[in-house]
Amino acid sequence: MLTTLAALAQDPAALLEKKTLDRIAAIDARLDGVLGVAVIDLKTGRAFSYHGDFVTAQASLIKIPILVTAFQQAESGELKQDRKIALTEKDKAGGSGTLDARLGKEPLELTVRELLTLMIRDSDNTATNTIIGLVKRERVNALMLALGFKSTRLRRVMMDSEAAKRDDENTSTPLEMARLVELIYCGKVVSRKACDGMTGILKLVRADFRGALPPGVESASKPGSVPGVRTEAGIVFLEGRPYVLSVMSSLLAGESNPIRDVVEAVEQHFERLARSNRYGHRVSDPLY
Repeated sequence: MLTTLAALAQDPAALLEKKTLDRIAAIDARLDGVLGVAVIDLKTGRAFSYHGDFVTAQASLIKIPILVTAFQQAESGELKQDRKIALTEKDKAGGSGTLDARLGKEPLELTVRELLTLMIRDSDNTATNTIIGLVKRERVNALMLALGFKSTRLRRVMMDSEAAKRDDENTSTPLEMARLVELIYCGKVVSRKACDGMTGILKLVRADFRGALPPGVESASKPGSVPGVRTEAGIVFLEGRPYVLSVMSSLLAGESNPIRDVVEAVEQHFERLARSNRYGHRVSDPLY
């Protein structure tokens, strides 16, 4: 313990990390619900977390594992992204998205690529359920297990409230989802080309990450929301110090949502590191 404390005292970044975790704990203390957060410094690879192994419902955040599986199958040639899928009003899932309003008795043809974009950008549930039908639920789970993610599971399609009542829930942890996003950033899942394609789609999303970050700081993320649950995970492209952030909250009362507060705390952490050298000298400021 003394050795650990001595090492911590010698490293300004580690001390700042402790204060950032204290800020996250304070957000949790104010929250009428429970909170888990995982952070990965993409410059150094260092990770830290607050209740990082907290297993909870993902809501639409589970669409990232579905996206990864679809790109894996596209890479192997099993699923063509230019393949056209015909949808009618019978395919409507309800909930979030814009596709349902376009569906009627006559078939509407969309490519797999268009469906993937709708699934992520608009969080469209009809597009998502169509993609799940193509890639297969068991294949998503097998890929996540192969990547070492024991708690990331797709157990049901979107808007299946009866399955949710049976605890057949789509789950993950802050750390597992952060690690999956890190693999996408580093080009270490499927291929570099596939990861760039996935990142491009995730950059289209406008949610709490985008709303809480300073102007000019880009993000690529996916949010999720169902009653009692708020989630979001993704990459923040802070100049000189990009990072992954994964925020999950559940058992929330009313419309409680801690995500923006967490984003602000973590962004301030990395913005300070980006402007300083390893010993805390703010080298971004001129001496004279």
